[in-house]
Amino acid sequence: MTEGPRRGRPPVLLDGRTVPERLVEAARDLFAEKGYESTSVQDVVERAGVTKGAMYHYYRSKEELLAETYARVLDRQLARLEAIVAGDDPVPQRLARAAADVVVSTVEELPGSTILLGSLHQLGERHRREVYAQRRRYRALLLGLVEEGAEAGVLRDDVDLDVAVDYFLGAVHHLVVWWRPERGPSPDEVGATFARLLLDSLRPGPAPLVTSDVLDRSNQSGDRHW
Repeated sequence: MTEGPRRGRPPVLLDGRTVPERLVEAARDLFAEKGYESTSVQDVVERAGVTKGAMYHYYRSKEELLAETYARVLDRQLARLEAIVAGDDPVPQRLARAAADVVVSTVEELPGSTILLGSLHQLGERHRREVYAQRRRYRALLLGLVEEGAEAGVLRDDVDLDVAVDYFLGAVHHLVVWWRPERGPSPDEVGATFARLLLDSLRPGPAPLVTSDVLDRSNQSGDRHW
């Protein structure tokens, strides 16, 4: 987790938001619109409606603003997943809620999610380690929930569950490439679809349409078109 804004007297409210909130929101939107490298500190303070002195009171650099943008998205998603995993409902219900939640929070925080996809390499080593730690924690919680279901017999255990979780999270990360609010579907609709697809793919039951031996033969043929 990043250090966040520097401590001191309570931040002043401007139009109902603190200076750090205004700065992070302005930086998030500009990084998503223009890219991190093309956004200057002057751009950020002008969008936020504050002075450079006010910014440097809370954040030492543009990189710290980027790190705080990551932290706010990841901290929120992780806290929500922890609450879902800790619940008492059966695994399929908790997994469905977790799957829908990460989709909805990703598209509702589209500027921050876009930055997560494209600007991680702009962070210094310490901040990158913090982001990676948060992402590993999230993945581990989700994988643990899937494994709990497999051990209880309510989810299938004949596939590599690590791969299944990575496949799902990869699809979530790709949302920032194609989802736009003006085109729909709504965040809730996308979340429900992703949750159904994940649960259906992990549901034990009838024999699969394609068996592993068919896939093995296909891989050996060398006739690939993707």
